[in-house]
Amino acid sequence: MLQIQRRKPLTAKAGVLGVGHHTYWEQFAGLYEKLEEKLSHLIAKLENFGVAVTAFGIADKAQHAYALIPQIKRADVDVLFVDMLTYATSSVTGAIFREIDVPIVLVALQPLPAMDYEHGSTFMQLLNDDICSLPEFTGVAVRMGRKPPPCIIGMLHNDPQADAELSEWCAVARVLHDLRRARLGHMGHVLEAMLDMHTDPTALTAAFGAHVVQCEPEQLLKHYQDIEDARIAQKEQEILAFFDTPDPISDPVTMKLTPQDLRTAARAAVALDRFIEEQSLDGLAYYYEGSAGTPTRELMTNLIVGNSLLTGAGFPMCGEFDIKTCVAMMIMDRLEMGGSFAEFHPVDFERDSVLVGHDGPHHINIADRKPVLRSLLKYHGKPGSGAGVEFNIKEGPITLLSVSVNARGDFKFVLAEGESLRGPIPPTGNTNTHGKFKPDARTFLKRWCAEGPTHHFALGVGHRAVTIKQLAEILNIEAVIVT
Repeated sequence: MLQIQRRKPLTAKAGVLGVGHHTYWEQFAGLYEKLEEKLSHLIAKLENFGVAVTAFGIADKAQHAYALIPQIKRADVDVLFVDMLTYATSSVTGAIFREIDVPIVLVALQPLPAMDYEHGSTFMQLLNDDICSLPEFTGVAVRMGRKPPPCIIGMLHNDPQADAELSEWCAVARVLHDLRRARLGHMGHVLEAMLDMHTDPTALTAAFGAHVVQCEPEQLLKHYQDIEDARIAQKEQEILAFFDTPDPISDPVTMKLTPQDLRTAARAAVALDRFIEEQSLDGLAYYYEGSAGTPTRELMTNLIVGNSLLTGAGFPMCGEFDIKTCVAMMIMDRLEMGGSFAEFHPVDFERDSVLVGHDGPHHINIADRKPVLRSLLKYHGKPGSGAGVEFNIKEGPITLLSVSVNARGDFKFVLAEGESLRGPIPPTGNTNTHGKFKPDARTFLKRWCAEGPTHHFALGVGHRAVTIKQLAEILNIEAVIVT
C-alpha cells in the first residue's frame, strides 16, 4: 500500500550538557578525555534518533552553570539532556534547573556493564560513576521549584532499553518543537450545538504554545474557484492511486464513486493545498455549512478526501471545529502513531468490542489496506453530499487521546490503550475499526465517560499512553489513563 510522504520532516532541538567534578582532572590524568569520548557517544546516539544537537561541553564548576544559561536560552532547545559522566556536584546545574524552562533529562549511561573487580581502580570507578549524583541532582531540582527530572539509567553500549528511552524523549521533543511553533487554522463555527467543542484560542496558546489563526471560508473559496483543469486532473490521479472505488454493498446512502464527486474532491483538495500554503498553517479545524446550492456549500462539504491526504502527510485536519482534537492528532502524528479523527460508534456485544471511527478526516498511513472511496448521497447529520473515506485501522495495539476541558477551563488529557481487531465494518463510507478494551467494552466505556472527555479523540497505533501522559506533565496538564 502507498504511504503518503510528510509535508515537513520531523525535527527537534536537543541540548546536551556533560557534567563532572573539576578536582578530578589533576588527580587522574586522562579521565577528562575519556569523559569527552562518553559525551560524544551520547551526542551520536541522539543525532541518530533524528534531533539536531547543540552541545554545551562539560560543566565542572558553578561558574559554568551561570555562564551556560544565556547560551542554552539562545539555542532554543526543546529538551536538555544532562549527561552524568561521573560524579559532579549539583552546583554545576543548580542555576540551570532554576532558569531553563524546558524538560531536563538526566542520562546516566556507564561504559562497563559491571566493574572489573579483579582489576578495579578509582579511575575505573569514576569513569562508570554515572548514577552517583542522580539523587543529589533530583533533590536540588525539587528545591529549585522543578519536578524531579526523569533519569535514564543504563549502559552506554548495547543497551536497547536505554536507547529506547532516549529515542522516546527525542520523540517527545519533536512533539514539543511543533506544538510550540504551530499555526493552527480555525475556520467557521461549532456544529450546532456541540457544547463540548467550544475552545478558547488564548487558553490553547497558553497551554500548548500554538497560535490559532482565525480563517474565513472565502479565503479557501477563492482558490477553489481558480484552479486549472490540468491540476484538477493531476489530483484525481493522485487520489485514485491511494484509494479503491468499489461498488456499493448494503447502504442505500452509498454508491460507486462518481466522476463528478471525484472531480469535486480533487478540486477541493488542490484548494486546500494552496490555502494552507498561503496561510502558513500546520493544522486546521473547521466546520461551515454555507447556503444550499452555493459554491461555498459544495466546497465546505467536500473536504474529506483532501483532509485525509493532508492528515496522512502530517498535517492534522479536524472536522466539526474541534481544534482540541486537532492538537491531539498532531501529538500522535509527531510520535509517528498516526492520529485519526475518531469517536465511538455501536458496540459489538458479540465480539465484546466497540466500533471506533468517524466520517473523516483520517490518517491514511495507519490503514490496514488500501482505503476506499464511496460517493455518499448524504452526510448523516450534516448538509451536502460527495465522496467519503472508508478503511480499517491496522490490527494491533492502539491508543486513544481526548483533549477535554474541565469546569475551571483547564485542559485535560483522557487516554486509553486497547487493541484494533480485524473484523467486518459497515460499508457506509466512514472509517471504523473494532476496538477491544479491558476489562470489557461496557465497563471501559463507563469509565471513559466518567473522566469527562470530549466526544472526539485522536486514534493512533501502538501503546503510547505513558509517553503522552509524560508529555502532559511537562505541559502541566492533568492526564488520566483509563484502565
